[in-house]
Amino acid sequence: MDLVELQDIIERTYGDRDRERGVSATVAWLAEEIGELAQAVRKGTYEQQVHEFGDVIAWVATLANQQGIDLTVAAERFAAGCPKCAALPCAC
Repeated sequence: MDLVELQDIIERTYGDRDRERGVSATVAWLAEEIGELAQAVRKGTYEQQVHEFGDVIAWVATLANQQGIDLTVAAERFAAGCPKCAALPCAC
């Protein structure tokens, strides 16, 4: 699945609920999921880590949808390597 597909699926699955929840609450949920990911990385199994990475990606897609951001466009900053020095690997 690519980022366009993910954003579309998230929108069709949760879009109405996401808009009702609002951006501030979505940011709070994303922060909570990042905390759960951190714990899974430190102490969890591979399966728990995969689960939490998926949750974080889904919440990032939700927030991007709410803000009208195309994640493919956002990710293009890194297409040539480091966005600051344009080197691959980074030479900063």
